[in-house]
Amino acid sequence: MDRVKLCFIGCGNLATQLASAFAPCATILQLYSRTEASAKALAEKVGAPYTTDIKALTRDADIYICALKDSAFDEVLSKGDFKNKLLVHTAGSMPMSVLASYTGRYGVIYPLQTFSKNKTVDFAEIPLFIEACDGQTLDYLHSVANLISGKVYRVNSEVRGKLHLSAVFASNFSNHMYALAYELLNGSGLPFEVLLPLIDETARKVHSLPPKEAQTGPAVRYDTNVIDKHLKMLADDPQLADIYKLISTDIHERG
Repeated sequence: MDRVKLCFIGCGNLATQLASAFAPCATILQLYSRTEASAKALAEKVGAPYTTDIKALTRDADIYICALKDSAFDEVLSKGDFKNKLLVHTAGSMPMSVLASYTGRYGVIYPLQTFSKNKTVDFAEIPLFIEACDGQTLDYLHSVANLISGKVYRVNSEVRGKLHLSAVFASNFSNHMYALAYELLNGSGLPFEVLLPLIDETARKVHSLPPKEAQTGPAVRYDTNVIDKHLKMLADDPQLADIYKLISTDIHERG
């Protein structure tokens, strides 16, 4: 396969990590962002030109990778010209069909990971989930995805939607629990880092055990003595108390 030529639409967290991963093995022809600061920062990182005018996008790219937030898709893409161009998006919950009104060739490359601009990730360890409008395009996207990851899966939009939902529970909601734990510990004189060995071991266990088997704590056996004490400690925060009761009940009932 000839060296693939890419154009990125969007320069946020995901685009930054994805462009950085492709930079050594592909040619990034151009970057687009609605904000010059974001475009310039990524352009300097990957050594590519940028524009803030969607109508000024090059027509020479092999793939146009749209890494925008879902609500910005139509606002941005409707102003561009992608006729006969391969346009892909990177969203977990957005169906592939949203691209059909912009071009006849389209697909999806969805990386299952949480991204921050300044936190480098190893794409070789990140699963990529792909979908395309036809078999030939799907094979092509597979070969492109393989440039940065050896873990490439072909799934349809329905399965990808379920995957995204499960990822919200596994990552976003778990991180919110860390944030709540941080707040609860704040003012105790102890740093949040005392919880890190516990957090790390909890994550390690599900590499070798089904999550349900790895579950511990008072909710599993529904130890009312401990649970009632915790709820009294949360009396000044009724919303957090409700979260505690709801999750404890669910752990017990699903155990």
